[in-house]
Amino acid sequence: MNTRRVIDHITEWLRSYCERHGQQGFVVGVSGGIDSAVTSALCARTGLATLCVEMPIHQASTQVARAQEHISWLMQRHTNARMEVVQLTPVFDQMMAALPAVEDKAAMELALANTRARLRMATLYYFAGLLRCVVAGTGNKVEDFGIGFFTKYGDGGVDLSPIADLTKTEVYAIARDLGIIDSIMQAKPTDGLWGDDRSDEDQIGASYPELEWAMDIREKGIDPAKLDLSARQQEVLAIFDRRKAANRHKMESIPVCVIPAGIKG
Repeated sequence: MNTRRVIDHITEWLRSYCERHGQQGFVVGVSGGIDSAVTSALCARTGLATLCVEMPIHQASTQVARAQEHISWLMQRHTNARMEVVQLTPVFDQMMAALPAVEDKAAMELALANTRARLRMATLYYFAGLLRCVVAGTGNKVEDFGIGFFTKYGDGGVDLSPIADLTKTEVYAIARDLGIIDSIMQAKPTDGLWGDDRSDEDQIGASYPELEWAMDIREKGIDPAKLDLSARQQEVLAIFDRRKAANRHKMESIPVCVIPAGIKG
């Protein structure tokens, strides 16, 4: 991959989208992870207003520190970039207190993790409306189109997705070229939706390079039976297939119930 040409292409794509739609710039939720760091850096390169919003909800202190270090780094290089910190922990706690008790603790914890993402989405659109900006998504190709590892109407609720055609490996290559800070480059990828420091790999059961391998197999239509797969490769392929099937509804357009003309009148 020619990283410099990809960076320039995405930067121009972002700028062009804003100009065509009469928008002033971008709002990006910055988590302290590699995807939001790269997305915000690409938005800032356009020269258009780029608001980086850091929104801790019972966040690990290391994630907060990385996010703020990245935004400070970005503002030193781009005068069009600025930061807002919105403390969402009290909002989240108040919402939890208003919700009914649930016996299935595992289901409740997952629902609350997704609620965190949706509170952040609502916050980003608040600023987007105020500033006449668009919300830039931070999902990569494996998350958005491979296994659906995102929250519907949470981090999946965006106006445009500048890095969604890049695998995680390619995102890291872009990050190196952009000079993203070491603490983010070296951190384990995490969605930041939990009170602990569990990584994406902890949740998924496979690393991003493994998932990229599985996605490539499926995209090329290769028959796994004709491959001499190791036990781990078989396990990874099963993880990929299982998650893709479970999350397919996130990756497809919302179904519309078309009313037959004969009964509509």
